[in-house]
Amino acid sequence: MICLRALARHALLAAPILCAAIAPQAAHAEERYALIVAGVSGTEKFAASQKAWVTSLQSTLQERLAFSADRVTVLSENGTGPEVANRENVLRVLGSFKSKLTADDTLVIVLIGHGTFDGVAAKFNLVGPDMDSKEWKTALDGNPARLVFVNTTSSSFQFIPALSGKNRIVIAATDSAAQKYATVFPQYFIEGLDQGAKADIDKNGRLSVWEAFVYTSQAVKQAFEKQGTLVTERSVIDDNGDGVGKEAAAATGTDGVLSKTTFLDPLPASSAANPELAGLEKRRVALEAEIEQLKGKKGEMPAGQYEEEFERLAIELARISAQIRSAK
Repeated sequence: MICLRALARHALLAAPILCAAIAPQAAHAEERYALIVAGVSGTEKFAASQKAWVTSLQSTLQERLAFSADRVTVLSENGTGPEVANRENVLRVLGSFKSKLTADDTLVIVLIGHGTFDGVAAKFNLVGPDMDSKEWKTALDGNPARLVFVNTTSSSFQFIPALSGKNRIVIAATDSAAQKYATVFPQYFIEGLDQGAKADIDKNGRLSVWEAFVYTSQAVKQAFEKQGTLVTERSVIDDNGDGVGKEAAAATGTDGVLSKTTFLDPLPASSAANPELAGLEKRRVALEAEIEQLKGKKGEMPAGQYEEEFERLAIELARISAQIRSAK
């Protein structure tokens, strides 16, 4: 059995060697962009909820998660001109991202409103012609950034297989395209983003996409149980590109690896202002992802090989963590 305390002591002794081996490097600043699309609300009651959710989400992204205001785009049914949530504007905005974003950036897209499924295609209701999941896929193809796509609507399940791919995290509010009732997912998803500390499972002071997803899933379940009704709304996630959406409790293997190491909040100010420290933070996240990948493969590997690989990664992670602490 591997003793993590022994690994940590070994890593601390080896940290000076690592310090000498790592030269300061100016890393490309990772930029975060967001697109909120609030489609047709349908009823006066839902319109009020939808408007409140959009306002709250935009505020949370900019104030709590420190997204630059000029990198948060909102399209809504009450918008005017280029801000209307219609097909033309969605395609225009998505097209503009392709030339603006890089592979180091993250693009968060959140759909709020209503979804439908006609037995063939799942659609998100826009002002004017709707866009189905295949059209969203086509519009997003060629986007170099890491994608976090969150469809908070009814009948959203079909967006999982349609949009699944490398470096993509796709979340749907429902585990079935047949679930056609209005969802409460957006309320709790925004709540989780706003109250990051409650959703921070590992208590590392940062909010990952996985943590936001788990918080929302649990809050939705509790809301149904509080009302004394059967849980008919189960959110699912796919982040390993296999096109299979799973609930948080059912995630196995490589499920969850990408979302656990994709953060919605920025690097701490001390790291962002220090290129060397930012590089170390980036390496730490990469190592954490490698460890999660390895855990997912544990059942397929001989015990000795797994422990050897885990030990190697754990030692390096401890080294990097020690250097980060000393650099702050």
